[in-house]
Amino acid sequence: MSYAVKEMFLTLQGEGVQAGRRAVFLRFAGCNLWTGREQDREKAICQFCDTDFVGTDGLGGGKFADAAALADAALGFWGDRADGRYIVLTGGEPMLQIDDALVDALHERGFTIAIESNGTLPAHPKIDWICISPKAGSDVVQRFGHELKLVWPQPGMGHSLADVDGMADWAFDHHLIQPLDDAHAQDNVRAAIALVMDRPQWRLTVQAHKYLGLR
Repeated sequence: MSYAVKEMFLTLQGEGVQAGRRAVFLRFAGCNLWTGREQDREKAICQFCDTDFVGTDGLGGGKFADAAALADAALGFWGDRADGRYIVLTGGEPMLQIDDALVDALHERGFTIAIESNGTLPAHPKIDWICISPKAGSDVVQRFGHELKLVWPQPGMGHSLADVDGMADWAFDHHLIQPLDDAHAQDNVRAAIALVMDRPQWRLTVQAHKYLGLR
């Protein structure tokens, strides 16, 4: 199988429980909830995405002929250090492309593998850290893992508080609320804080990489 990658780079994880951890970010091209094209945004299931995942023209991006080639490229971004190798597979929707061959190739090179997914496709069972970010209007089938990260509030017919309470029972080790970063960012921060104050089984997370000027 070949792989279409929008971009790949070395940075610090900016969100969630693993925030601050050195990581290779591998962003796959393509998503099943939005084409990534502005003319399609209003009709998409997910309308608030702030990520460019169209094409393969980003830093470190390209089309990789096989899993070994992609895993070797990721290892090149990590550098010479043999310890602590950590990679975040994201998108778009990474589970459209992740397969046995890629997971095995990354593990063979010593990587701990994390995924950031919308949860509409089952996560590969050998992934080491599963982060799911549900989008209102989608059918989330991956309801267990390590980290549930809910963007709040979602525009339009977004998740209700009853939906949030239902998600609190999903089998994740950590339940996180992340303020939506849009034109109403400050109001969204206040709404996210209020939710966590009222529902302490949830924790607040922010996009620290944006504050730090990281990719």
